[in-house]
Amino acid sequence: MVAIALVAGAAGGIVGIQLTESESGSNETVTVIGSDPANVGERPDTSTAGVASMVLPSVVSIAAADGNGSGFIISDDGYILTNHHVVAAGAGIDGGAIGVELFDGREFDADVVGSSPSYDLAVVRIDADELQPVVLGESASVAVGDPVIAIGSPLGLDSTVTSGIVSALDRPVTAGERSEQSYINALQTDAAINPGNSGGPLVDSGGRVVGVNSAIATLGFGGDIGSIGLGFAIPIDQARRTAEQIISSGEAVYPIIGALLENGHQGPGARVASDDDEQPGITPGGPADEAGVRSGDVITEINGDRVRGPGELIVMLRSYEPGDEITLTVDRDGDVMEIAVTLGANVG
Repeated sequence: MVAIALVAGAAGGIVGIQLTESESGSNETVTVIGSDPANVGERPDTSTAGVASMVLPSVVSIAAADGNGSGFIISDDGYILTNHHVVAAGAGIDGGAIGVELFDGREFDADVVGSSPSYDLAVVRIDADELQPVVLGESASVAVGDPVIAIGSPLGLDSTVTSGIVSALDRPVTAGERSEQSYINALQTDAAINPGNSGGPLVDSGGRVVGVNSAIATLGFGGDIGSIGLGFAIPIDQARRTAEQIISSGEAVYPIIGALLENGHQGPGARVASDDDEQPGITPGGPADEAGVRSGDVITEINGDRVRGPGELIVMLRSYEPGDEITLTVDRDGDVMEIAVTLGANVG
């Protein structure tokens, strides 16, 4: 009550002064509440509000039988990019119903064009007109500290906008169940990302999409825990390549070296598994075999970038394309050597 009285007293003092000046004979108009309405409602295009107004009409909510997620329109003829795990919920990839709701409230049934569990990406399509596609940026040009905005439908709350910065680049992330894991060389962000944001865009200050929101870190108390400031997005450079493959052929390919890795190896590096009765460590005739990689070799670098463990090696390989030539630094019983490998391809 004291605070209210002080504020009221101060306001009364201002009004009193203005009224006194008016009574002294001045014919000027007195503004009791000091505000300039000229710029009300205007926002710079690069502000969070400006970017949100630009991108929101391109973001959709996606509903499957077992969950919901987000996506964004990538062409005016109805193609929408999202996560594999979004359309996989409710067996959408096997013909289950996938529903899409646009920003303007229109609802459509969507067909799954194709999906890549390896990259956690999928493309669906709707038959609709008057669509507004996003503008795709370049994730290779993103720097740590750049402002970014995440848009989607966390917990089913559509058209939700959160903001933050790029916290890290090339963060190796393994997501999904063991039988269907995705390996992501991710953009890390502190923009709040929650369940349901999956598949939505991560955009820069110019409204260009630089990533596909895909995963969040948790504290281990359950899969539905909210944001703790550690979100991960698939770089749009990778997502664009995969989407183009899916649209053109209905499937995506990823690079392989044709070697089985020891999951139990603690690093540094990734050890090529030894041969056993069920599976050889090196695929006969595969890229690693032809290049001279052997079972028991420890791969410590790819093109000069350090490899910390087997999961990180796979993530790093997925940032390349089939047919690319890479240089592996290999430790073979204490002898360090460099081996050039031309990457093969697999579908998934």
